[in-house]
Amino acid sequence: MTLRVPLVERRDASYDIVIGRGLLAGLAALVARHCPAARYAVLADARVAELYGGRLIAGLRDAGMPAELLAFPGGEGQKTRETWAALSDRMLAAGLGRDAAVIALGGGVAGDVAGFVAATYLRGLPWVAVPTTLLAMIDASIGGKTGVDVPAGKNLVGAFHQPALVVADLDTLATLAPAQVAAGMAEAVKHGVVGDAEYFGLLERERRGIAARETAALERVVVRSVEIKAAVVASDERETGRRAVLNFGHTIAHALEAVARFELPHGEAVAIGMAREARLAEQIEVAEAGTAERIRRLLEAYGLPVAVPAGVRLDDVLAAMRGDKKARAGAVRFALPRAIGVMHGDAARGWTIGVGEDLVRGVLE
Repeated sequence: MTLRVPLVERRDASYDIVIGRGLLAGLAALVARHCPAARYAVLADARVAELYGGRLIAGLRDAGMPAELLAFPGGEGQKTRETWAALSDRMLAAGLGRDAAVIALGGGVAGDVAGFVAATYLRGLPWVAVPTTLLAMIDASIGGKTGVDVPAGKNLVGAFHQPALVVADLDTLATLAPAQVAAGMAEAVKHGVVGDAEYFGLLERERRGIAARETAALERVVVRSVEIKAAVVASDERETGRRAVLNFGHTIAHALEAVARFELPHGEAVAIGMAREARLAEQIEVAEAGTAERIRRLLEAYGLPVAVPAGVRLDDVLAAMRGDKKARAGAVRFALPRAIGVMHGDAARGWTIGVGEDLVRGVLE
């Protein structure tokens, strides 16, 4: 299946997302068609490089497409300026020029870092995203947000740089641990909240099959989540308007990740953020009564946390929120639901709302 991301503001930068099984075997042909280049740098975290890197490089070379595999340590703790610099230096040492392209192979961290390398190397190279986790397939690989974390917070250094192609091989999901599937489901739940009540209901009904990684159930999740995110991104590439709704749960999540020194998995942080922010929406009478409870139940059904971890200082979390890139005029802003499938705001009033720290502290406690 092929889904299109038709960017309204830059139609020439529109791209395809190819979803299916066994796609890695035919990746060379897809890359040659959508992202032709003289040479390719395949950037992957070490675990994914071990699983798929050799096969991918062999396929490219067999097709007459010179390629180099550049592996780096995985994990959110490696999503840094230092990793970006090291990969850029290795590409320079390999003599890769402006006629080269980048292939990002792995989860969300690999995509963010490799995409940022592509955005900045020799002032920009084309790139292809090959996500291998559920979270990366349905969220991180779509929309062109690339970047790294810094001590002040998550994703505060980066660039918008759209891929030329996204290839989601569903077979790679078979190697995921249950916790990684759950982490991806946090973003799927978010997509249901921000854009499709019927999809949210599907996630409620099929949670056992999804958690068991049943083929058909996971494919439905990937396809529908990609459709929802692609539609939002297409109309607002650089997050100047409605794309802000995709940040539901992320204001609190990013603060928690920063305070935990990025040892809290992103999906778990987003789950906590959505549970707390949905409560906030009800308290300020933005959301319908019962919205937060329904979101909380579904997150817990997928084995995700919904409370701030013990030992986390709320003062530190609030301080981290003040430095969030969504903050305006010193106020912390949130994308909040009115109901399942409907977000607060509109084009005239904006899609986020400022909330006082006392209220935020109350829902975190």
